Amino acid sequence: MRRLWRFRKKWKLHASLIFDFFFFNFFLLFFMTVIFIVAIVDLIFHAGSYSNAPKLDASYYAKADMDQQDIQNLEQKGGWLEELGSDYQLIRVIGEKKDNVTAYSSEMLVSSLENREDQPYYYSVTLLETIPAHYFMLKIPREHVSVSHNYVSQREPISTNYASTRIRYYFYFSIGLMLFFIFLYSYWVARRIKKPLREISQGLHKMTLGDYSTRIHVEAEEEFKQISNTFNYMANVIEETLKEKRQIEESKQRLIVDVTHDLKTPITSIQGYAQALMEGRAGEAEHQQRYLGYIYQKSNQVTQLIQSILELLKLDSPDYRLQLEYQNISDFLREVVADSYGDIEQRKFTLVTEIPEKSLYAWFEAESLNRVIVNLITNALKYNPSGTRLRVELKERADHVLIDIADTGVGIPEHLRQTVFDPFVRVDESRSGERGTGLGLSIAKRLMEKMNGTIELYQTSTEATVFTIRLPK
Repeated sequence: MRRLWRFRKKWKLHASLIFDFFFFNFFLLFFMTVIFIVAIVDLIFHAGSYSNAPKLDASYYAKADMDQQDIQNLEQKGGWLEELGSDYQLIRVIGEKKDNVTAYSSEMLVSSLENREDQPYYYSVTLLETIPAHYFMLKIPREHVSVSHNYVSQREPISTNYASTRIRYYFYFSIGLMLFFIFLYSYWVARRIKKPLREISQGLHKMTLGDYSTRIHVEAEEEFKQISNTFNYMANVIEETLKEKRQIEESKQRLIVDVTHDLKTPITSIQGYAQALMEGRAGEAEHQQRYLGYIYQKSNQVTQLIQSILELLKLDSPDYRLQLEYQNISDFLREVVADSYGDIEQRKFTLVTEIPEKSLYAWFEAESLNRVIVNLITNALKYNPSGTRLRVELKERADHVLIDIADTGVGIPEHLRQTVFDPFVRVDESRSGERGTGLGLSIAKRLMEKMNGTIELYQTSTEATVFTIRLPK
C-alpha cells in the first residue's frame, strides 16, 4: 500500500479521483455480492428445512405415488400414518406407531379431529376412494404443530413471513452498508484534498504576517506539488529580494558614511592649511610652500576619491557595457608585467612569471583588464615588505583561462576576506599603514563582472595572498 501511495503522488488529481471512485465501487460491489450470497444461502437453508418438514394433510399421503422421502420426514418428527377400515378398525400402519389404539369410534374420531391443545397428537383424516370405503389418518406429536382458528402451521420450519422478514433485513442492511461506504468515500476524498489545501493556506497566512522564510512541503498529487513548488519559489524570490534590498540600503548608508568620512578628513586639512596661509601664520616662504604642497596633495586625494566613486557608480549601472574582444592574453600579460617591472625592482620584490609560450586567447577589454592587474600588483607592492615573492601566472582550462597574482607578504586577515571586494573596505592597518581609497578592489570586481569573468581571493600554505582572475575563452 505504501508503494502504491508513493506511486499515486505522481498522478494528476483527476486520475487519482477516478482511481478512488473505481476502488470504492469495487469494494461496494464486493460487499453487496457477499451479502447477496449470504442471503441466498440463508433462505435456501431454511427453505431446505421447510422442504424436509412433514406435510400436515392426510390427503397428501393418500396419493398412490407418495414419495418415500415424505414418510421419512414424517417419521423424523415422530409421526406416522394409519389406514382404517369402514368400521374404523386399524388395518395397517406406515411408520412407527407411538400409541396403542387399534380401533376408533365415530365419537372418538370426531373428538380427535378437533385438535385441542390438550391432545397429545395432531390428527388429520381423509377418505380413500375404495370399496368399501377406507380412511387414511395422520398422527404427529402436538409440539411440532400449531393450531389456531382452523389454521394449521408447523412450528419449526420456515414460513412466508420469516422469508419476507429476512429479505427486508438484508435489504435494509445493504442500504445501510451502501450509505456507510458513500460517507466513508466522501470523507476520504475530502480529507485528501483538504490536507494539502490546509498546508498551503497556513503557508499563505504566515506570508501575509511577514514570515517570508515559510516553506511548504505537500505530499499529494501533481497539481498540489506544482502549487507547493510555485509557492516556495515565490517565497524564495521575495525573501532574496528583501535581503538584497536590505543589503543595498545598508550599502548605500555605509557608502554615504564612508564618503563623508573620507572627504571630511582631507577637506579639513585643506581648510586648516589655507586658513593658516590666509592669516599669515605660515611664516617663511619655505613653510608656505610646504603648506601649499599639503593642500595640493589633499586636493588630489579628494579628486581621486571622487573619480573612483563616480567610476564605481558607473560600473553598477546595467546600461554600461565594455567593448570585449577576442585577444591574445599571453602577449597582453607579458606587456603588463613588463610595464610594472621597474616598480617591482625598486621595491626589491622577487618576481616569478609563469606565462605559456604558446598564444592563449580570451574575451576581455584590454584597458579594463590592465587596470585590474596593475591594481593588484600595485597593492602587493604597496602593502608588503621588501623581499616579498610576487608570482604572476597564466593557466589554461577547457573553457576559460586563469591569471594568478600572488605574493608571500603579510596577507589579509581572515575576517576581511569575505568583504574585501566591498566598497571602502581597507586592510591598510594590517599592512604598511598606507591609506588608500578602499575602492580599488570593488572597481576590479565590477570590471571583471562586466567582462563575464570573476576575481577571487584565497591563500595557500606557501602564499599569503592569491588573487585569481577567470576569463572566458
